[in-house]
Amino acid sequence: MKRAVIVLACVLFAGPALAQSLGEKTGVNSALGVAPSTPDFVKQVAISDMFEIESSKLAQQKGNAQEKSFAQQMITDHTKTSTELKGLVGDKKIQATLPTELDSSHQSKLDKLKSATGRDFSSDYNSYQVSAHEDAVSLFERYAKGGDNAELKNWAGKTLPALKHHLDMAKELGKAPSVGQSK
Repeated sequence: MKRAVIVLACVLFAGPALAQSLGEKTGVNSALGVAPSTPDFVKQVAISDMFEIESSKLAQQKGNAQEKSFAQQMITDHTKTSTELKGLVGDKKIQATLPTELDSSHQSKLDKLKSATGRDFSSDYNSYQVSAHEDAVSLFERYAKGGDNAELKNWAGKTLPALKHHLDMAKELGKAPSVGQSK
């Protein structure tokens, strides 16, 4: 029994350290509420911004009026955060490399959107937006609370309200307006 307790204690104490070494890609950090490393945070934010911008450009071409309006807001806001992130990393205070292309997961989603039309496009775009913004809110919250770079941590905290607003907006995509409806 003592051994079981000791082993369990070791696993619990080692969990956060192991999670950080596994990186963001595995999802372990998110599940444990562990802040990502600075390089992982920078990489995930850059990829997220690239995906938001590129998928929203497609929505401007293929989406309905609600999606086109949302897409314009995403392009504007994520271009801004992308520029801010490049500025933060560019000043060399932050040791991280900005990716120049999407990872395979985001690229496959973008490819699916490129070939989708009509309702299929709307369904995929809308669900990707909710999922992407849920992930972004989690990522920014965890880094703002426990990140290891003060300047980036501050930026994450300041950016978080806009991401939460994007998530709320994404959840409304595809819903009919409630104006004039009776209960």
